[in-house]
Amino acid sequence: MPQAECGGTAVQGNHIELAKTLGGEKFLATSSSEETGKGEEVEGWPFILRRVFDSIGIETNEDGVECLWVRIKGRANKVDIVLGVCYRPPNQEEEVDNLFYKQLETVSGSSALVLVGDFNLPDICWELNTAEKRQPRKFLECIDDNFLSQLVSEPTRGETMLDLLFTNRDGLVEDVVVGGRLGQSDHEIIEFSIIGEIRRYINKTFTLDFQRADFGLFRRLIQEVSWEEALKNKGVQESWVLFKTEFLRAQEQTVPVCRKTGRRGKRPAWISKEVLDEIRNKKRMYRFWKEGQVPWEVFKGAARECRKKIREAKAQFELQMATSVKDNKKCFYKYINGKRKGKANLCSLLDKEGNLVTADEEKAEVLNAFFASVFSGKTTCLQDNCPPGLVDREQNSPPIIQEEAVREQLRCLDAHKSMGPDGIHPRVMRELADELAKPLSIIYNQSWLTGEVPEDWKLVNVTPIHKKGGKEDPSNYRSVSLTSVPGKIMEQFILSVIMQHLQDGQGLRPSQHGFRRGRSCLTNLISFYDQVTRLVDARRAVDVVYLDFSKAFDPVSHSILLDKLAARGLDRSTLLS
Repeated sequence: MPQAECGGTAVQGNHIELAKTLGGEKFLATSSSEETGKGEEVEGWPFILRRVFDSIGIETNEDGVECLWVRIKGRANKVDIVLGVCYRPPNQEEEVDNLFYKQLETVSGSSALVLVGDFNLPDICWELNTAEKRQPRKFLECIDDNFLSQLVSEPTRGETMLDLLFTNRDGLVEDVVVGGRLGQSDHEIIEFSIIGEIRRYINKTFTLDFQRADFGLFRRLIQEVSWEEALKNKGVQESWVLFKTEFLRAQEQTVPVCRKTGRRGKRPAWISKEVLDEIRNKKRMYRFWKEGQVPWEVFKGAARECRKKIREAKAQFELQMATSVKDNKKCFYKYINGKRKGKANLCSLLDKEGNLVTADEEKAEVLNAFFASVFSGKTTCLQDNCPPGLVDREQNSPPIIQEEAVREQLRCLDAHKSMGPDGIHPRVMRELADELAKPLSIIYNQSWLTGEVPEDWKLVNVTPIHKKGGKEDPSNYRSVSLTSVPGKIMEQFILSVIMQHLQDGQGLRPSQHGFRRGRSCLTNLISFYDQVTRLVDARRAVDVVYLDFSKAFDPVSHSILLDKLAARGLDRSTLLS
């Protein structure tokens, strides 16, 4: 049967780097916390594991133990492999050792366990499995109790054997080689292979593959529909469902989908041919140095030149990306997010009764209940109980939203934005601006005149973002929502009409800087600074009160807002759309 091999684990004292391949992909892990000779503390890293195979981290509760564990899932009917890296500082207290033994006892239940690390136990004689001092003897007892075998047989630092490799299964670890060093470390590298049948990670998220899309056929399929006849005498919801059905049917035929995952072995965007040549040369010099063909200085020179080329390539790539950020924001933020810490899964949350919920559906319900609770109780305004004095627009008046205006909005869509729950992507809408302008203008006018909104426009995909404080408290999260793209276009038309009406009717004060074209926080600060300096120059006192309203927008009463807008002369259709 086919086997996946994890080869070449390099262990250098406190720095443990898994830098070879498992099924063709690289991954690494470090675990260290030591003080250098200069009194500086060197922090360790957790596992950094590429999503090539299916794996999960193993949580432990023993604080103070510098040991990290990951479970690599095996194929169907095959055992999982538990891999651990550990650093035991010299002169570690016996209490911390006991915590490590407890942790090892917990994970040793796995039938395939590999543990590697710097244990700083030079007093142990591994040939005879003996030790004179108490702590090393207790360590040996723990190893025996958990049926582990130690596979390193050569010194790893000077004449001592500090770096060790354990496994609880014969044939799981092979090709153990000690020799060579990385960087300035005084520990020898331990290389070995883990043999096992690994389950590869498969991303179940799909995305539209625009590179293989046939937009020509897509346009023809949309043009075949007589939209005026198809949407005639239909309600807003019925018209929208018909449009969405035809759109998604055509999209399914013309735009294939692909798994949303990077290609295995995908290179960073900044890597050029010149950089690749330098990396290959560095690896070649390292191999020559290990074989004794070149001195250490030659390898160091190749490594120095490689680092220089990498820095130059990264700087050039980042400069190009920064200058083109207006045209491709998604690429910019994707690169920035890749530099940040990995995304953490949503932790357990406290419900209203103070119980800790862990299931995904339960956590979603807890967050949904909190996000809904921040809205004011007086938020809705039913059509049967509208503000008095609303003016009705004449039903026979010319269309409010012209087809050409819809076409222009579609052409201005950002193709790199995400789609909403309805599955209609802005990239597709921009490509088919001429074909979609007609049906959308009909639906928009129906919605405006009747005050009805399709149900899809009310749905959102919500992502909770932690702000501050304890992560178990739902009130410490804010929601980021993805709504329907066609619905957002409708909002732009309504917004432009309301803003124009308020500006013409002097409904906005000069002090209003937020949500106005040509104004921003910067113009607000300039205006404020001008007023303050003018008063100071006149030798007058200046008192400033800063207010920060909690949930400032969420608690706004919709009915009160509608009353105020109606008092400004806005018609019924505009307010109820």
